[in-house]
Amino acid sequence: MTDPVFHPRFSLSHLTEALQDTPVVLIHGPRQCGKTTLARAVGDAAGYAYISFDDDVLRASVLADPVGFVADLPVKVVLDEVQRVPELFTALKVAVDRDRRPGRFILTGSANVLLVPKLADSLAGRMEILRLHPLAQSELAAKQPDFLDALFGDGFKTKQQARLGKELADRIAAGGYPAALARPSSRRRATWYRDYIETLVQRDVRDMARISSLDVLPRLLTLSAGQTARLLNVSDLASPFQLSRPTIRDYVTLLARVFLLEELPPWHNNRFSRLVKTPKLHLGDTGLACALLGVDAAALWADRTLLGQLLETFIFQELRRQASWRDDPINFYHFRDKDGVEVDIVLEGSGQRVAGVEVKASATVTASDFRGLRKLKESLGERFAGGVVLYDGEVTTPFGDKLFAVPIRSLWDGI
Repeated sequence: MTDPVFHPRFSLSHLTEALQDTPVVLIHGPRQCGKTTLARAVGDAAGYAYISFDDDVLRASVLADPVGFVADLPVKVVLDEVQRVPELFTALKVAVDRDRRPGRFILTGSANVLLVPKLADSLAGRMEILRLHPLAQSELAAKQPDFLDALFGDGFKTKQQARLGKELADRIAAGGYPAALARPSSRRRATWYRDYIETLVQRDVRDMARISSLDVLPRLLTLSAGQTARLLNVSDLASPFQLSRPTIRDYVTLLARVFLLEELPPWHNNRFSRLVKTPKLHLGDTGLACALLGVDAAALWADRTLLGQLLETFIFQELRRQASWRDDPINFYHFRDKDGVEVDIVLEGSGQRVAGVEVKASATVTASDFRGLRKLKESLGERFAGGVVLYDGEVTTPFGDKLFAVPIRSLWDGI
């Protein structure tokens, strides 16, 4: 694999733009996804100093005198891993209110500090937030994607492309963390992912919550990997542990705060009265999921049920990553009714326009695969932007008005 430093990050232009008019920019996302590399790529070129709060002495200095620490900072500075010093936020607010020049502070955080109300409120109106994910397939291909433009725009043209086949399992198992992708083999990547979980639990999670049995979290994360792309079932997750359902539910929320898990909320429409209202659970990265489950690309390809689950998570995360670079926000949901009609991923963009994506691991598509998308389309009328069945085939082709079968490769190779 290529040295991760040289993979383009399509969030770069958003960061540069935000620094032109906003005093504080926070880049948050999972540890080791490339936040520091991105911040320093911009900061070093523009004369920013760099401070990391992984340093115990610096953290002690902040705790002793947060206001004095911030007052002594250089004019422009990158503050790395700010979730480790929540005491800093009020002092940053005071500093920004005294001097609102744009681009003063670039912050990075490996936990979602926005879920702590007093921290989020302290910099409201003073801070722009950029979510950074592990590398997307389109970033690995160094090609700006156009899939979402087509989905919410004029649709897809008929096109022939090569089938991915076993390469699809390779991509799912590799994941998107730069340091893992730099490893020379799948075995070495899996070792990196396992060490990553151990380090994260011992450092970041311990900082965030007092948990008596930290060994529960890696086991819970492994169980969650087996449930990825399924409806969240806290009872199933709690059953192997001597812990209550509310405790396990809190642990799931905690793992979501460090971006290892993500809950995909159900989509609602007043025209449907029998919708399932349970969120879906997704791992934050499929390489991490495969390492937790102990499967490599060959084992994944042989297990079609698990392949289908992880493929859905893989595509969901790719779309989330691509959406994070857009100027117009896209919200993500899933759709399922009590008759079992479903759409794997529902996307709602500007103007309340809604699109749907169904995921198939097979190389063929039939009209019945569009059942959920047709129901979604009928309920939305003019609000329906388009529906796609993504499959491991070769041809992009229409299946009715605003409905298309599209090869998975199109997500990063272009439409």
